[in-house]
Amino acid sequence: ASGRIKVVALCDVDDNVLANGIEDVKSDTGDEAKGYKDYREMLAEAKPEIVIIATPDHWHALQTIACCKAGAHVLVEKPTGHTVNESRAMVKAAKEAGVVVQVGLHRRIGPHHVAAMDFLKSGKVGKVGHVRLFAHSKGGPESPKPNSKTPEGMDWDMWCGPAPVRPFNSKMHPGGWRNFLDYANGTMGDWGVHWLDQVLWWSGEKGPKRVFCTGGRPIFGAAVLNDKEQTTDAPDHQLATFEFEQFTATWEHRKFAANNNEKHSIGAYFYGEKGVLHIGWRDGWTFYPVDPKGQIIHSNYQLPKPCGHNNALACTDIIEAIEKGYKPVADIESAHRSSCLPMLGMLSWKAGRSIQWDAEKELIIGDPEASKLLSREYRGPWQYPI
Repeated sequence: ASGRIKVVALCDVDDNVLANGIEDVKSDTGDEAKGYKDYREMLAEAKPEIVIIATPDHWHALQTIACCKAGAHVLVEKPTGHTVNESRAMVKAAKEAGVVVQVGLHRRIGPHHVAAMDFLKSGKVGKVGHVRLFAHSKGGPESPKPNSKTPEGMDWDMWCGPAPVRPFNSKMHPGGWRNFLDYANGTMGDWGVHWLDQVLWWSGEKGPKRVFCTGGRPIFGAAVLNDKEQTTDAPDHQLATFEFEQFTATWEHRKFAANNNEKHSIGAYFYGEKGVLHIGWRDGWTFYPVDPKGQIIHSNYQLPKPCGHNNALACTDIIEAIEKGYKPVADIESAHRSSCLPMLGMLSWKAGRSIQWDAEKELIIGDPEASKLLSREYRGPWQYPI
């Protein structure tokens, strides 16, 4: 839409998705993009200058690193990776290649988020001691769905890539993979990374000193995986605590009961000496002063239609960053640190205990077993990045 970019190629392991994408691009821009099923062939033949990576999380690292090595700039969806050390390898590859890598944490450039952050940093909230981040919705017990034949024209083995291969199930593709822990990190990895990013954006911290997370599936029920049927396996609720030097941040999500008892169901509360600032999604931002006689200050959300996100601003930002040589607002280094927060929360949940984190060295302190969860085994022939 900017008129500054020519779409030369699209890549997808699903022929139907690929064909629809090629048609959409031609309809929207007039560009005739060539289709590929293997991103390595696309990089070698089409030689793109910028690549948008919107694959499931378990593919982000290998594809970003391959793009960097091919000299392409990258806009990769959030979170950076599926495990912490994948994300670290992405930072390393971007630095070595000297390319721009932007991550889809588009709230960093959203007008009402920027305005709320300016208000917070102005001191009008006072010293903040606690940040509460949350995303609540409604739901109930989950019934298993029968596995099915892989759709014609889809390379399911390539879709799974370095992750374990499950029987194909339409709960996973398209879209539902976020709640399968082989491929993503559930709600905390999906929604949580946006709101946890607000904490580091505000504080300038590199990370917490301790993390603890608990949760489970008491409403959704036990996860099911067999040859006939399966359910998701991500928690239906989680509570995570991130201890920083000067404040505590907590994440909570609940996929049942909704949140009709509170004014807001999504966002971040910053609790300060002078009041509470809520930064939301479609409800803008609001400051609630401690003084009952004080004025509540509210600013409506500013989201472009029809998507309700800040994608146009983010795309413009990466183009400008490439042309003018500056870091985009959600560059790989800052986005990596933000992405580590939900990954560390999931790591603590899997380990069943709190972890001590050295944010400077990006290492778990005094727990060799938990440290193993910073990486994971890849399915051959794929090699875990260093």
